[in-house]
Amino acid sequence: MMLPTPLERKAHDEFMSPPRAVRKIIQPEEEDKKQKLTKADGALPHTHQPLFVFTLQLSYYQEKAKMSRWFRSEHMEYISLIVNEDAAHDCLADLGKLSAIQFTDLNPDLTPFQRRYVSYVRRCDELERKLRFFANECDNFGLNLETAGDIDTFLQSPASVRTSLGSGKGEPTGTQLLESLEVELEGYESQLKELNAYSEKLTREYNEKVELQEVLEKARRFFMTDAPRLAVSELSGGRKGTGSNQGLLAGAHDVEARDLDMRFSSITGVVSTDEKVRFERMIFRATRGNCYVRFAPIKQPITDPETGNLIEKCVFIVFFKSLAIENKLKKICDAFLAHRYSLPDMDDAPSVDRMLTENAQELVDSRTVLLKNQDTRFRLCQMLAQHTERWTWIVLREKAVYHTLNMFKADVSGMLRGEGWVISESFEDIRMSVNRAHSDMDSNMPSHVDQVPKPWPTPPTHFTTNKFTYGYQEFVNTYGIPRYREANPALFTAATFPFLFGVMYGDIGHGLFLFCSGLYLLWNEEKNDKAKLDEMTGGLHTGRYMITMMGFFAVYAGLVYNDCFSLGLNLFGSRWVFSSDEPEEGDVAQMTGQYGDGDSVYPFGLDPMWHIASNELLFFNSFKMKLSVIFGIFQMFTGTCLKGINAIYFGKRLDFLFEFLPMVAFACSLFVYMVVLIFMKWSINWNSRMLSATCIDPASDGWGSADYQETVNGQTGVWVKCNGGDGTCTPWGYACQGNDSLADKCPLNYGGSGDGCQPPNLITSLINIALAPGSVDEPMYEGQAGMQNILLAIAGISVPILLLAKPYFLSKEAASHAHGHDDDEEEQEEHGFGEIIIHQAIETIEFVLGMVSNTASYLRLWALSLAHSELATVFWEKAMLSTLNLNWFATFIGYGVFAGTTFGVLLMMDVLECFLHALRLHWVEFQNKFFAADGIRFAPYSFKQILADASSAH
Repeated sequence: MMLPTPLERKAHDEFMSPPRAVRKIIQPEEEDKKQKLTKADGALPHTHQPLFVFTLQLSYYQEKAKMSRWFRSEHMEYISLIVNEDAAHDCLADLGKLSAIQFTDLNPDLTPFQRRYVSYVRRCDELERKLRFFANECDNFGLNLETAGDIDTFLQSPASVRTSLGSGKGEPTGTQLLESLEVELEGYESQLKELNAYSEKLTREYNEKVELQEVLEKARRFFMTDAPRLAVSELSGGRKGTGSNQGLLAGAHDVEARDLDMRFSSITGVVSTDEKVRFERMIFRATRGNCYVRFAPIKQPITDPETGNLIEKCVFIVFFKSLAIENKLKKICDAFLAHRYSLPDMDDAPSVDRMLTENAQELVDSRTVLLKNQDTRFRLCQMLAQHTERWTWIVLREKAVYHTLNMFKADVSGMLRGEGWVISESFEDIRMSVNRAHSDMDSNMPSHVDQVPKPWPTPPTHFTTNKFTYGYQEFVNTYGIPRYREANPALFTAATFPFLFGVMYGDIGHGLFLFCSGLYLLWNEEKNDKAKLDEMTGGLHTGRYMITMMGFFAVYAGLVYNDCFSLGLNLFGSRWVFSSDEPEEGDVAQMTGQYGDGDSVYPFGLDPMWHIASNELLFFNSFKMKLSVIFGIFQMFTGTCLKGINAIYFGKRLDFLFEFLPMVAFACSLFVYMVVLIFMKWSINWNSRMLSATCIDPASDGWGSADYQETVNGQTGVWVKCNGGDGTCTPWGYACQGNDSLADKCPLNYGGSGDGCQPPNLITSLINIALAPGSVDEPMYEGQAGMQNILLAIAGISVPILLLAKPYFLSKEAASHAHGHDDDEEEQEEHGFGEIIIHQAIETIEFVLGMVSNTASYLRLWALSLAHSELATVFWEKAMLSTLNLNWFATFIGYGVFAGTTFGVLLMMDVLECFLHALRLHWVEFQNKFFAADGIRFAPYSFKQILADASSAH
């Protein structure tokens, strides 16, 4: 029995003793439980209390780990493994299933051909080549490789290996596994190659007989139809050229000579149809037109014996009269890979028929043998298709084992040493796997797994993800890998990315389509997990939860905008009414309740009456623009706060004091203040303020309106009549003279020309903070000018602190360390200090200017939302609304145009556009505030990942 190590005893003691906060909660409950059991059943067994404490302790740690696991990467440890060479294969076979260790190459000076296990890797490569050959042969027959099942099941079940190899009981070792596979696959490969070679030979013979049959039939048809007409034409031409002194009766010898002179030699064969034009042109040029060529197509395509492709061919017959021309024609036929065939005398009909009959019989026999060979190959490929993927997985697993063993170093004879990064919580699992492999081998030489000092200060970064979080983590990793234990942007991206997409794409109808598409992908999740998907479908499957959330937030934003295919939905009853039942253009709607009352507020989202208002565009532009700025500043400020959290976590005091705090001060004094002004402007009753500075005749109907709610002299909403002036008064009792300024009539006395009664232009107010300090033309609260001067001073002071403070303190620290060093070291430190100054200047400029440009960049939320709603309006009005009043056919056509443009533009292009812009806002505007993106990705030794990559590649 092995005694526990001191580290194990310490971990056990810490695990069995709960923290103070937990102990305070547990002890009173345990005491009450103990007293109750003592009164009812006697003494409490001694084992109950530790077990109960251990259970609560375990649940406490599990919940704590779940909350923080995705925010920061997993803890890493650098370990050293010393294993017996005989048990090394089994050790790595078990470690590959854990996917928790990334090995370091301890032999960087050795080439791949100098490694210890290079011969085994080559054997695996050879087996992979054979398996690729089997897969290609199965593809030639249109056979799909049967899947080897689930990867996890395959890795955990050694029975699958024994079944595929046909071995006996017990799992084979690595060497036995390779030997068994090599013997079995070598037999199948030789058998398949022999059948392929025989098939190629049979195909070539069969093609020759098919071509000969076609040549005989086409040549006979030519000589039976075209040749007699050509002969008659030649003879008639010869009679016209005879002299008048020729005798009427010619001798027999002259007839035979003339007959021989009229005979032409011929070459027949088969050429590819694609080469027909070039072949004919070459013959014409080579013989200068002194030949006669005829072509006849072969209806049935002919199989190429080497590639197996079907080729269109045609029969050709070339007539010529010279031996020199014959030599040229033969060379041309060889150059174009044309097959030439020798034919009997076409005048000898019985000989031609006999040759056709014999060739047809041989053709049938050859086809029978060829089909038999093809059937044998097909049945062999059917069997190979059932096992090829399983064999491939076995070979890939073995190859990964030997590749990893090549990274080990043989310091001691019979022992191998490996090092690598491991996830801390998997350290004990790795130790148990190594010990189990050695115990199975009955090895007298024990293994050793222990932590060693880290060879470099930056461990790899690894996050434990699930089906939902995987897609968002890959989004972040595409831009850059987070540093080890750095705050993970993906945690926030999972919430803000679909939300910002919904802000841009907000539409109930279009968002519902996207949401249903995501639900469809979720419904088919289990089926798609096991299927082999192409690149596009696989990407959609990976982002199925993201698509669902994007659709959900698009519907939510559409409800806020009250926008469904550019139409407003009157879900809760409008809070605006017209004076007549049939309003005309230009009529003004009135609110059903007083401003600020609950009855005057639409329960959720915007009132549908805004969609038919003449100032609809101005209202929505103002609302969405301000909303975009609020969301942008909130997200950027969150990113700045994460920079401070990272500084606290890593103990970087200078970064926290002289980078984070000045950044927060600068952002709050200008940009967070902008958000405060936006909310203040939204919350102020401007109807009441503007009414308080309006001159009204006390005898008119407007006097005493309930819209006036200002507090003057301790009285709220009290109308006071005045005496004198031009007879008109302000609600608070000022006598108007007719030429009064707004400041004179406003009771607030906030300063400026507006004096607080005029709603300000926020853009102008914010610009004037820097361009006109101390001057606010349209203030919203008392002392606004002084407050803005203070904020401007804070922003101005934070910039030089951000620029100079950290380099100054770093130089002080460097000076204290450099005391007593020689001149060369001091020069190096001065050079390093210069780099620090440059880096800090870049950091300052990027943050200060970036806050301005990034805030403006968030206006794309407003711009894309506006573009989406306007496009939807145009498609509805031009395609549907303009055809509804015509006839049913025009409506049908209009609906088709509306559906097509909506699907192509709004459901495809606009989704992609909003997706990319939301991605950019996270990559640039959010992540650049705290994200270094220079981490090292954890690449574990994992069979599952290797097999998954191989399956996706095929």
